[in-house]
Amino acid sequence: MGSFFADVRYGLRGLLARPVLTLVAVASLALGIGVNTAIYSLYHQVVMRPLPVGAPERLVNLSAPGPKPGNTSTNMAGPREDIFSYPMFRDLERAQTPFEGLAAHTSIPASLAYGDTTTTGRATLVSGAYFRVLGLAPALGRLLGAADDGAAGSAPHAVLGYDYWQRALGGAPDVIGRMLRINGQGLTIVGVAPRGFAGTTFGVRPDAFVPMTQRWALLRRAPDETTDRTSYWMYLFARLKPGIDIARAQADLNGIYGPIVREVELPLNSALDPAQKAEFAARRVELAPGARGQSTAARNAALPLALLLGAATLVLVVACLNIANLLLARGAARASEIALRASIGASRARLLRQLGVEAALLGLLGAAASLPLAGATIALLAPSLPMSGAESFTVGLDGATLRFTAAVALATTALFGLFPALQLAHVQPIAVLRSATGASTSRVAARFRNVLAVAQVAVSMASLVLAGLFLRSLINLQRVELGMAMDQVLTLSISPERNGYTHERATRLYDTLEEDLAAIPGVTSVASSQVLLLAHDEWSSTVSIEGQAALPAEERGVPYNLVGLGYFRTLGIPLLSGRDFQRSDAPGTPKVAIVNRRFVERYGLGTNPVGKRIAFGDQAELDIEIVGLVGDSKYSDLRGETPPQFFLPRRQDRALGSMRFYLRTAAAPEAILGAAKAAVARHDASLPLEELRTMPQQIDVLLSADRFVGKLALAFAALATALAALGLYGVLNYMLAQRTREIGLRLALGAAPRRLRRMVLGQVGRMTLVGGTLGLLAALGVGRAASTVLYGLEGHDPTVLAAACGVLAVVALLASWLPVRRVGRIDPMAALRHD
Repeated sequence: MGSFFADVRYGLRGLLARPVLTLVAVASLALGIGVNTAIYSLYHQVVMRPLPVGAPERLVNLSAPGPKPGNTSTNMAGPREDIFSYPMFRDLERAQTPFEGLAAHTSIPASLAYGDTTTTGRATLVSGAYFRVLGLAPALGRLLGAADDGAAGSAPHAVLGYDYWQRALGGAPDVIGRMLRINGQGLTIVGVAPRGFAGTTFGVRPDAFVPMTQRWALLRRAPDETTDRTSYWMYLFARLKPGIDIARAQADLNGIYGPIVREVELPLNSALDPAQKAEFAARRVELAPGARGQSTAARNAALPLALLLGAATLVLVVACLNIANLLLARGAARASEIALRASIGASRARLLRQLGVEAALLGLLGAAASLPLAGATIALLAPSLPMSGAESFTVGLDGATLRFTAAVALATTALFGLFPALQLAHVQPIAVLRSATGASTSRVAARFRNVLAVAQVAVSMASLVLAGLFLRSLINLQRVELGMAMDQVLTLSISPERNGYTHERATRLYDTLEEDLAAIPGVTSVASSQVLLLAHDEWSSTVSIEGQAALPAEERGVPYNLVGLGYFRTLGIPLLSGRDFQRSDAPGTPKVAIVNRRFVERYGLGTNPVGKRIAFGDQAELDIEIVGLVGDSKYSDLRGETPPQFFLPRRQDRALGSMRFYLRTAAAPEAILGAAKAAVARHDASLPLEELRTMPQQIDVLLSADRFVGKLALAFAALATALAALGLYGVLNYMLAQRTREIGLRLALGAAPRRLRRMVLGQVGRMTLVGGTLGLLAALGVGRAASTVLYGLEGHDPTVLAAACGVLAVVALLASWLPVRRVGRIDPMAALRHD
């Protein structure tokens, strides 16, 4: 141990004796490890971190792929494949055998009123077994249980989310038994969820947990679905019994699920054709690990975040290669010192230990310096996170992230320290001590420095291509043809039902508010809709269409929207034939609809669909007449093809608990924000405004995840390229230092400086060409992996590849500019005296 501490002291003195080299190496390591730690923290929280519950590895999520004729409603917990009907849940809950418990949940928007304070947020509806299956204990009071899971509307109780309790109620210990109003419904607070638990869906932090049977009291427009097997909206998870694996549990559960599908649900879908009936009857439940909960945000973010983590790793690799080059250059200067120690008896193992301790000290200093940098990077990234993940992201370094930092520090120490240490430990003392300068440059070391520079160029090329792909994808998304004119449009949303409004009172508010908003100076037209456009929000339903036989299962669900007067004019959607909705389209009048061109094309309605009839679901009576045809326009997202859509007049539906308004303005929409707020406040100052922004801002929100990934990928590519340029510059400088006498001799013998400059540029060109080629090959593999998250281009997009090559060529020329200039300015006489 004494000799070890002596090595540490000696290593520290050596680092302090070369402060510039030490500072550059530590700063490079801190930068590389810091950005990796920050991205890993994000990746771990979104993709890897298990729920803070007991034995999360025994949780499983249920899904049921296959046709789901009827109505479907999904949220951030999962796609259509993951939802179940209420009766099916109760069937499985009663009969399940491979589980200790089966639970259901879904989240809903909520207006929460406690005392005189009203806020908007989300509530999670949970079944009676939810908290028991998760194995949680309350922070205060009790959690919801079987006693709260009775008939619909019974047990008006609520459990507060811990963060909401702290934020809105100040962590008051006397909240138990008090009243919380959610969407106008009074609920008694019975407990507070444990600290650190924010539900089972990443991206949704519920303010309250409410019994599932309160759904129909909190969502007054929701029909009674307690016996409806064609309404799918619940997410299910379970806890495996000890000794039961997923495969066995899935087989046991399908022994229960299959007969219910075939004997109970199939007869309810008599309108399906034989092939569809066979597909419906073949449906099975699938189980997947549920330790991390259920979340489409986490699922969709996994690949982009993995690619970002890879890009950050490339930055670290380039930094390590640079440090290895620095250590090799320093090793050439230390050769006489190492040779002297070897000549007086130091063994090769002893020299390796000394050099290893010095590398470890550099790694330790770099890791320590990376922690504040990582914390600052995380804090900087947090405000830029997409809205779907920002609420669930915790700023800070947890234990998993610190362990990752330690592992990265060890790996990088080995990466940048191993080869230089081996080179120095194998010096030949006699050859070194006989040299004029006491330095000996190994051909292997010189070649290895060139290899490191080539590797840096390759990594830089791969980073540039990855950044280019993400940026090109983002540009393509921003240029998508919307089918609407959004530049001068402002949007806002209200949900009066959550403030206790009746359907009739809410409808009157919508009508008068449309008139008041239209009267604002600068507003040219106003429209409304049930579904907010371009917000990942979608309503869809199965439809029956005149002249059509039973449709294939994948074509039965059609997106729709309920809209107000002037909707198409306000949003710039052209009316191609027929008429627009009118004031006469009111309750009690014949039902009407307007369809888009894609709807007509998919369902073969000919050139003029006006007068044709449709219906919701499998009704025998086609009770909705098509009165108009409009152009195609985007609905919930920018990706993919424009969907077939049909539109219904909102005035024919009195059960709309929320509404979105669109204001077309003659001036900048931002100038109307204050007047729009005042118009709503004149009707009800306690009515919260939601999604108050311009439609271009709404599109920015929609693209926030793509923009976040693109910016980070570009930043990492810039870092990797800058470090690669420094690496090339270092190699050329070192080469010139080693060959100064040779160059001076050539100049003295009449060699033209231009020829010597071409020699240096040739070396740069060869390294750049080899490194760039290797980087392109690696980039093609990365592009193939990224192709599923790119829009409008392939992973081998030639424009991106050409641009990356051009950038790299310019960077290589800039890196070689100063060394090339130095070649022509070398004084032959001074160079001949160099040694």
